[in-house]
Amino acid sequence: MFGFLKIHNFFLRLFRGMNILGIVFAYYYTRWIGKQRFLLFLVPSRFKHNGIILSPQVRLRMMLEKLGPTFVKFGQILADRPDIISEKLRYELKKLQTGAEPFDHDIAMSLIESELSAPLEQVFCEFDYVCIGSASMGQVYRARLLNGDVVVVKVQRPHIKEKIKLDLQILEYIAHKISEEYPEFIVMNLEGIVQEFGETMRNELNYTNELANARRFGEMFRDVSHCKIPKVYEALSTSRLLVIEYIDGISPDDLIEINKQGLDQKQIAQNGVDVFLKMIFEHGFFHADPHAGNLFVLENNRIGLIDFGMVGSLKPSQMEFLAKFVRALDQKDGTLLCEAILLLNTNIKFNKVEDLEFSLNELMKKYKSVPYEHLKISLILDECFIIIRKYGVQIPASIFLLIKSIATIEKVGLRLDPSISISSLIRPYAVNLIKKQYSLPKIGEVLLRTVKKYLKLGTSLPDEISEILYNIKSGKLTHDIKLGNQEMFTRSIRQAGKTLALSILISFLIIGTSMIRAKGEGSVFIDMVFFTAVCFAIVLGFKLLSRLRV
Repeated sequence: MFGFLKIHNFFLRLFRGMNILGIVFAYYYTRWIGKQRFLLFLVPSRFKHNGIILSPQVRLRMMLEKLGPTFVKFGQILADRPDIISEKLRYELKKLQTGAEPFDHDIAMSLIESELSAPLEQVFCEFDYVCIGSASMGQVYRARLLNGDVVVVKVQRPHIKEKIKLDLQILEYIAHKISEEYPEFIVMNLEGIVQEFGETMRNELNYTNELANARRFGEMFRDVSHCKIPKVYEALSTSRLLVIEYIDGISPDDLIEINKQGLDQKQIAQNGVDVFLKMIFEHGFFHADPHAGNLFVLENNRIGLIDFGMVGSLKPSQMEFLAKFVRALDQKDGTLLCEAILLLNTNIKFNKVEDLEFSLNELMKKYKSVPYEHLKISLILDECFIIIRKYGVQIPASIFLLIKSIATIEKVGLRLDPSISISSLIRPYAVNLIKKQYSLPKIGEVLLRTVKKYLKLGTSLPDEISEILYNIKSGKLTHDIKLGNQEMFTRSIRQAGKTLALSILISFLIIGTSMIRAKGEGSVFIDMVFFTAVCFAIVLGFKLLSRLRV
């Protein structure tokens, strides 16, 4: 049975691999014949507009769309990585959409009943059989529970998990082979990016993760009156089915309806920005996809949020980066900005600190005359990460999710209120974050953690030393040394050995003759040996000093 499954999986990968190869070949084939003017008529019409071949960036976007949801998602994630791809390609990849045609209604109902382990009538008193939304991974229905609660039922597409798993295996294989063939891709950590993407996709495929995220946001904003997080129905939800409270509101893009309902655009903008700044600066856990489709304007200018599949979490060092970044912008200090960015750096081989600092100082000089209140945070972050890409600084993926969130909420806020200053609203949060980082309880917490580490080290050190000594005595202690130039290393070891032997011999001669002379038993021969040894010692000393200078 196991052997059959392995064969089945092999053929699935083979056929999907051939399908991907065919699509990629069509893209490169068009690229090649496009360079030969006499072959332009062979270029398929979908790759041309008014007789002119579409740009490589547009054709690449079309290729990703053709490859399916996994590659579309990967393209969308790359669009938020200014450290990896060019601005032209980012602009094009941002057009990628994850929408999809709804799958068969009867199959959807069958899947929902299977996940609920009950007929629909036993759980819902009303069920709207027309889906209200459809995406690459699932589709959404509106229903009413037996207790009268109006809910959203999100069901996963059939076999999507297997399809995405297969695509991820192929994508990881391609990334590995590219990194092997082209060492320059190792610097940008292509394999790491694909692995991070795979983890994100697997998390999104398991709806219990989205449920846990929604519950966490609900706890975070329980006492915040201007934010509404929908209630989750855990008893009815599974890894492939999510039942969550239905939010009926107005899209923040629908300004006509907002005004018609007598709502305050400026207050809505401020409330929306405030919600996201609380997530980022107070909790270090934020909604990573806050576009207008996932936000709703409710009565009393409240903000409602949905779709918690994509989230970001910030480590303490990343929170420190945020505080330093805002301080650097406030003071227009490129050196402080460089310190902030280096807090994020994961490239241990990075050695261009001086160049990075110079470029960031030049960037700050560009904004020297611009008041802090008028600075566009997302724009400056983008410029910073163009510089980062130039010098090979590696940044965690969560930071790019953060940039995307700030840029999106800034865009939504400015649409509602063109006079809103995101930087001004950020400042008090950054100040509070700095105060929290340097507060006595926080310092005490850090000191306590450090003391605990040293205590642990102190208790384990005797045992570890005993083990090392035992291994030395029993001849079990080994150490691997990798040499770049073995011949030079061997020559150096021989030279060091000769010098050591000569030093020991001269030392014995000086000490021995000195002791004989001190007892008054010296002779002319002993004196000659003593002074010769001293001369050799002086010459050897000068030779060693000259080598040290080199």
